[in-house]
Amino acid sequence: MVVGLPVAASAAPEAQCANPSGTYTGAVPWGQRLVDPARLWPLTRGAGQLVAVIGTGVDGLNGQFAPGQLEGGAGTESSDCDGRGTIAAGIVAAQPDPSTTFAGVAPGARLLPIRYTDSSSRDGGDPGALAGAIDTAVDRRAGVILVAVPAAFDSPALSGAVARARAEGSVVVSAASATQQGTRTYPTATTGVLAVGSVNPAGEPVQTEAGDYVGVAAPGAELVSTSAGAGGAVAHRFPVTDPGLAAAYVAGVAALVRAYHPELTGDQVLTRLTLTAHRPASGGHDPRLGWGVLDAYAAVSSTLPADAAPPGSVVSLGKGPAVVPAAAPVPASSDIAAGTIALAGVALAAAAGVAVAAVRRARKRGWRPSRFTP
Repeated sequence: MVVGLPVAASAAPEAQCANPSGTYTGAVPWGQRLVDPARLWPLTRGAGQLVAVIGTGVDGLNGQFAPGQLEGGAGTESSDCDGRGTIAAGIVAAQPDPSTTFAGVAPGARLLPIRYTDSSSRDGGDPGALAGAIDTAVDRRAGVILVAVPAAFDSPALSGAVARARAEGSVVVSAASATQQGTRTYPTATTGVLAVGSVNPAGEPVQTEAGDYVGVAAPGAELVSTSAGAGGAVAHRFPVTDPGLAAAYVAGVAALVRAYHPELTGDQVLTRLTLTAHRPASGGHDPRLGWGVLDAYAAVSSTLPADAAPPGSVVSLGKGPAVVPAAAPVPASSDIAAGTIALAGVALAAAAGVAVAAVRRARKRGWRPSRFTP
């Protein structure tokens, strides 16, 4: 398996900034086919949502971001030498473009790029600086806060910033991206954060970080996304393997859920994302996959009580609410071109199953999501 890493994850000197692999023109990337955002765009593209991307900044000169899509002002960073922030931002909200098959999950959302660390910090930066970044996102009223580069350590300031974000109604999403056995990342392991595990195309966990705090899993290997250093062109990094990027897929879907269900609180959005995930083999919680692999269509379209209890809670034990995704809408004509490849070549529809088996079956049918039945 060929694994491509962002330039920032290599041993290159700090002065060497990220640069594109080229313009991606291959088949729709497997992670994008699994999430299948084009199927959701007739319902919502995430309009009205502000997603904070906290990490290394976001290069606003990539041509796949719409003019004005990146919010400016105090605390924002529209440059990204490291590259990881730009890759995560593209997964969240890159625009469909005729020159490429890659597109973000929620292209109607706006992005708030916040840098708290740089390429000199391979394991994330100072937790106090990360706390300040989260506070900035809350001050700017970000409904979804993606921690694209978690910190290796916790601090009272960081846990306090998370508590404030939660109290203000934001959904905080952070990747379980530690690759050394027994280690945790923060605020990933903090109460109230949607911690995201990652899988490769075979359905196998990418990260070693594990715990009862992991909520869901999403694609985190052999991915495609926007690249820093594009100079205004539509350009990409591929293939990229980084478990931290799984959280970007979940943040994009969280923006779609918030746009389609504006009445939900942040905690209720988190509950919906975990309730609708494809369950692991045990039917319960897996320490690396959480409550299962993200099911974007079910998360957005399913009819669920707003006050449904999260999986694993005392209230939900025994019998959870029925998860019934809505019938797929007919795409608008403007969506057909962007979604043609993603929706073509899929001959089998599968019932939801176990986490690894579900992903493997999804690969056989072209990674199109199935409906979930608990």
